[in-house]
Amino acid sequence: MREVPPQPGIDPTELAAYFGLIESTSLLKHAVEQQLRDVGGLSYIQFQLLATLGDSPTGSRRMTDLADGVVYSRSGMTYQAQVLEKRGLVTRTPSTDDERSIDVSLTDDGRAVLAKVFPGHIAILNDMLLAPLSRADIESLADILTRTRDHMRQVPPRSAAPRRRKKGAGAEE
Repeated sequence: MREVPPQPGIDPTELAAYFGLIESTSLLKHAVEQQLRDVGGLSYIQFQLLATLGDSPTGSRRMTDLADGVVYSRSGMTYQAQVLEKRGLVTRTPSTDDERSIDVSLTDDGRAVLAKVFPGHIAILNDMLLAPLSRADIESLADILTRTRDHMRQVPPRSAAPRRRKKGAGAEE
């Protein structure tokens, strides 16, 4: 009979931290998504796209960088940008830096939608996430989640991985 090597375990505190994070994230995301739909007609990913552009000094980013930043597929990001472009919230143009890339830019209408959804968005964050925490808790949480995120980003999301070419065809997979 073969001996089975011990499997790595997780202690009750680690398990509680994991489940607490997952459940808290789900509850917060649900409330935020509802508010974004009701006030701005936006999905969560569309809000992330607009907010990322709004944070950019130029109001513009390469499509690939947007996908990598919000951890969303390139094709999915293209679709979301098309939807937002039809609404007049963003524009898409060929990149001046790289002829293969597309730049997405926030329009004045896009900024107006962000301004419309932000007050309720901030209220939800304050009420659901920040209210039960002290300032020291918030600083600790920010530190912990930043370190965790940075650790996870050491392995880039699929959208950030180099693309392979099919043999002979020269087309991208």
